[in-house]
Amino acid sequence: MARTSPSVELSAADQTRLQQWQSAHGTPQQVALRCRLVLAAAAGQQDLAIASACGVNRHTAALWRRRVLEAGIDAVWETQAGRGRKPQYGLSQRDALIAATLQTKPKGMTHWSCRLMAKAQGVSKNTVNRLWQLHNLKPHLSRTFKLSRDSKFVEKLTDVVGLYLNPPQKALVLCVDEKSQIQALDRTQPGLPLKKGRCGTMTHDYKRHGTTTLFAALSLLDGKVIGQCQARHRHQEFLKFLRRLDREFPGEQQLHLVLDNYGTHKTPQVQAWLRTHRRFVPHFIPTSSSWLNLVERWFGELTEKAIRCSAFVSVPELVQAIETFLAAWNANPQPFVWTAKLEDILRKIERARAKLEAIQPGCTQPRRQKREE
Repeated sequence: MARTSPSVELSAADQTRLQQWQSAHGTPQQVALRCRLVLAAAAGQQDLAIASACGVNRHTAALWRRRVLEAGIDAVWETQAGRGRKPQYGLSQRDALIAATLQTKPKGMTHWSCRLMAKAQGVSKNTVNRLWQLHNLKPHLSRTFKLSRDSKFVEKLTDVVGLYLNPPQKALVLCVDEKSQIQALDRTQPGLPLKKGRCGTMTHDYKRHGTTTLFAALSLLDGKVIGQCQARHRHQEFLKFLRRLDREFPGEQQLHLVLDNYGTHKTPQVQAWLRTHRRFVPHFIPTSSSWLNLVERWFGELTEKAIRCSAFVSVPELVQAIETFLAAWNANPQPFVWTAKLEDILRKIERARAKLEAIQPGCTQPRRQKREE
């Protein structure tokens, strides 16, 4: 009498996961084969038929049937102790390579490359690449940052974040700023249009045809933007924009304005105008904290979707493009919702300050603690 293999019963979720692992491009071939063996066993096929269909030994099909029954489907990713390719380099050599990446620099250069590190350590560039990927090291990349030195940083931060998270009733919050020196750039040659398998192209060089400045106010409530292009960005133009806001929102409703510390916003003329228009309440963000003004996020949308990939032969054409984008945005506005809490921001900034204080000026490595005698 023929011996039947034990049946494998899988839930719908487990079958879906095995199918996804089998078809994923990043799945190792041995894992994909194990998935096929287990799925065939779950379909009721016997070990001999599975082995014949998958081109393996009957004992291999029986082995993975048994392992999945004992340990679940995650067993297909496990490698038994002593199996697999042996490491060519010892742990000490790998640690030395990682330490060299973090603590040293090549002579006359700012960072290591795979080939430079491979030559210095006597290994292959593929080994360096694998170790860097394993430890998530990317010496060629860097990120910029800026910590505010404003003496009233906490006070201003608390004021603006509180305004975002708990806006006053029967009042409007407007994030106001200007995007200055927007250039009307025309490419020296026509670009190629977008097509299947190829992105649109444009020449790297350009012709300048002048600049404009966009004054904008983003409504925190509904995301609508009031914009006005001006030739310059002096206090005269800023006052003109404030009068525009006064007309756009008639009545006695309070308008809370989130502003940066640009000198135009604090001139005596502007301060005198605000004193005579008490319903305008300014809230100044800390210095070097433009990320706190939500209208900057909208400026990014404008640049990415209307300016960067376009060509303009004149300033009026540029202004027309900005006004067209404004009209399209206000037809279906998307408000930017502030979610960061004050405590989380302060903790992150304190961590950054502590890290900076632990680094010597002009050096990228932390100060070493002196050994006690």
